[in-house]
Amino acid sequence: MELVPARARVYVTCVALLALFCLLSLPGTRSPWWAIALLAALYAACEHVARRRFAGTFYPVLLAGAFLLPPPAAALVPLPAALLSHGGQPSTPLRRVWRGAQPALAVWGASRVHWALGGRDAVVASHFPYVLVPAGAAVLVFCLVLAALDGGILALVERVPARRAWRGLLSRSLAPIAAHGLAGLMMAVLWRSPYGPVAALLVLLPMCVSWWVFAQYHRERAAHQATIRALVQAVDIKDGYTRGHSERVGHASVLIARELGMDDERVEVLRFAGILHDVGKLGVPTRLLRKDGPLTPEERRVIELHPEYGHEVVRGISFLGEARAAILHHHERLDGSGYPYGLAGGQIPECARVVAVADAFDAMTSTRSYSRARPVATALEELERCAGAQFDPRMVAALARALARHGWHPAVTADETRHAAPPPEPVPSRPGAGR
Repeated sequence: MELVPARARVYVTCVALLALFCLLSLPGTRSPWWAIALLAALYAACEHVARRRFAGTFYPVLLAGAFLLPPPAAALVPLPAALLSHGGQPSTPLRRVWRGAQPALAVWGASRVHWALGGRDAVVASHFPYVLVPAGAAVLVFCLVLAALDGGILALVERVPARRAWRGLLSRSLAPIAAHGLAGLMMAVLWRSPYGPVAALLVLLPMCVSWWVFAQYHRERAAHQATIRALVQAVDIKDGYTRGHSERVGHASVLIARELGMDDERVEVLRFAGILHDVGKLGVPTRLLRKDGPLTPEERRVIELHPEYGHEVVRGISFLGEARAAILHHHERLDGSGYPYGLAGGQIPECARVVAVADAFDAMTSTRSYSRARPVATALEELERCAGAQFDPRMVAALARALARHGWHPAVTADETRHAAPPPEPVPSRPGAGR
């Protein structure tokens, strides 16, 4: 936030002044300072770990402060975290001011609403389920304040149009912050119970474990994505004429899978399958992939080994699941005349039938050095003509329905300055089969 527009600096300054205004009545607040100090130290520690290890924000302690303390005292809890935690990024005075003022305003508003609705008495008496109403209202206000302030930053610093700056901020944050609010409420109830603050701290243990599991999942997912990107980049370097083709086939495969009603996990696998369907070209001699002119029968047979090469490349990548079968069989045909094994009908895995349609569709609708892109309608007509012989009619129909809703905007995939590539196979008999 060093090089930010002047209006953004003014915005942050105004937010900070508003937060200071919320603290003006703090001297007259009857609240134990040891409780404020303990919650502030605990929040600072949790926030430091959350930002460093999980790249997120940890709100249970902050919301527990809103349920336990008067508004001015609750607004004081997040301030030490802004001074001590860098969040893994270069720290500037403006950034520190923002990190302190934003949560201070949010927790002040949450505490104000909670106390106005009688939440303090409900927490002290542990009146369930009545305690949930003021707590829920407080969490909603907390989310609203954070979303409103974040939208302002997006509009002023990131220059996001005003009509889009606040779109979706509240809906995306409400569910996770509600979970944090429930944990904060449990902390507050235990804090006020005969067991005291020590028992309240035990609530953080399962939250920390769940955050660790969540972080591990995202690290594993990031590793998967990095593996796939590396393989795709290797194929693009080797066969520049298909640059971008893999990503679009993955996108088309997702459209088909969603139209067929597949669950999210399987849709993701189909995306991997589409992206990696040509990874076997790494095993094909580069001179064949870039050869000018038609291929000889022997060279064609070498090219047709790329599904088997691809299967060997990804054999040990367990997270790909059935995507490995799609990579191996995406050139099979329903009539049994495809390759590498000549499977027919239901012998061809469903995922391979999805990728086959996506692959052919993108090949026909992409502009390359040797052919111009066909209109989407023309490509769909060709797929429908070959449905039942080469392609699964269900997959073709699903793609047509998805495109009717979402459309398709293929990009140029060829570098016109390169040598011309060999012509594609005749589309009427094998549309989009390519190499």
